[in-house]
Amino acid sequence: MEFKQIVADLSINSDNMKVHQKEKMISQLRLFMLDEDRSIQHNAVLALGRLVEHSEELARIVVKKDILHQLIWSIPSQPHHYKKATVFVLHAVAKHSPELSQAVVDSGGLDILVSCLGAVDPEVKEAAAWALAYIAQQNTMLSQAVVDAGAASLLLSLHTNDLDREEVNTGTIALLKQMIRSPDVKLKRQVLFTLIQISKHSVELAEMVIAAYIFPDVMICLQDPDEYVKKDVITLMWEVVKHSAQLSQVIVNCDGLVEVVDYLDKSRGSMRLPGIMMLGYVASHSENLAMAVILSKGLQQLAICLSEEDDDHIKEATVWSIGQIGHHTPEHANAVATAGLLPKLLQFYTGASSLEDLRLKSKKALKNILLKCTHLPSLEPLLSNAPSNILNHVLGQFSKVMHHDSEACQEFVMSGGLSKIQEMDAEPGSAQRNLINSIKSCIQEASANPSGKCRILKKFHRQPLCDVPLQVCSSI
Repeated sequence: MEFKQIVADLSINSDNMKVHQKEKMISQLRLFMLDEDRSIQHNAVLALGRLVEHSEELARIVVKKDILHQLIWSIPSQPHHYKKATVFVLHAVAKHSPELSQAVVDSGGLDILVSCLGAVDPEVKEAAAWALAYIAQQNTMLSQAVVDAGAASLLLSLHTNDLDREEVNTGTIALLKQMIRSPDVKLKRQVLFTLIQISKHSVELAEMVIAAYIFPDVMICLQDPDEYVKKDVITLMWEVVKHSAQLSQVIVNCDGLVEVVDYLDKSRGSMRLPGIMMLGYVASHSENLAMAVILSKGLQQLAICLSEEDDDHIKEATVWSIGQIGHHTPEHANAVATAGLLPKLLQFYTGASSLEDLRLKSKKALKNILLKCTHLPSLEPLLSNAPSNILNHVLGQFSKVMHHDSEACQEFVMSGGLSKIQEMDAEPGSAQRNLINSIKSCIQEASANPSGKCRILKKFHRQPLCDVPLQVCSSI
């Protein structure tokens, strides 16, 4: 018993032990598993599971020493608490890699785990379900092996439509709907996890989930105190909306956007990721859905996420979602621009510390938004530090808008924009030089009046009509 306690303490940080010490410890536990006293057997198995759960290296040692066969062979004759501990060891080994999951299968683990699903004790059932789920999620071949072994319909494949459809056809969704309001947190997590796996592969499967009218019950789970239950609800929405505008509209009609924005406001770190992705997928499908995201304050919440989160993966997802919102029309792009997000996107694109994926996503989002943006005051900050490939898009938008908006020309001169573009060292005949000349031409045309005097400089100097000739004004 003292040895078991030492193992439990060491399992918290097994890095403190050298390899030969770990092997020696596992060999000692194996001897205790053969002890005549059942309490010593049980404690040895429990200690082994705790060690293996934290270390793939230890899991490989267990396989190497052929301990799996010993455990599996002993299960049928043991009481329920020993079965639960043994199944926990199989789960702890299988979770680390496809190779180790295959070792559990090769040792006859699948048949034992499936038989444990029919055990009277609910804790043994739950432990077996977890172990089978870890095996099934590793790859398609192992997932098919779980199905072939006769695992219950709640253990769904993560990999192919055919496997999912086989399970759904057994009436899984109807069963899940009955259990979604269960007060058992672990059960709710598993139910939602299963719905996520059904929905993720195809429009057809996602439509089956929607057709079961399951979302009113799912939305109630957002009030659950368990953070992972709420995260699973948001992830389920994400997996549904990604397939089509029609499915996205169903979730929007269920107040899905409002709930996701509220969830993002209350969450932090990686918990935010499914909500960020959900908003991006909804916005990607159509102008109307993107505007619904904006009106629900989704864009505002994404801006908050971008300012609060340091993880590059969350930044990448947020930048992608912002790009999906802003690329549709000038109205959408201007919403992104007036939220002050363009300088942030430029910072990620040009920043030396940004990962390559973040740089690429920022570049794409920035380019697509700039091609539609007509809010010139939001574009002016980019004139000072944008690289030439981005600067050309910015100058192009100034030229387009100012060509038919004389007030925009006046504001550009008064804000110092004209001075900025005159300082640019653009080569003669280059695209950038042509755009600069086009903007100057727009200013000159906007400045013209019957007397040949400059209206812009009148407003700029806040004095009577200026006497500066047009040819001089246009060269300023």
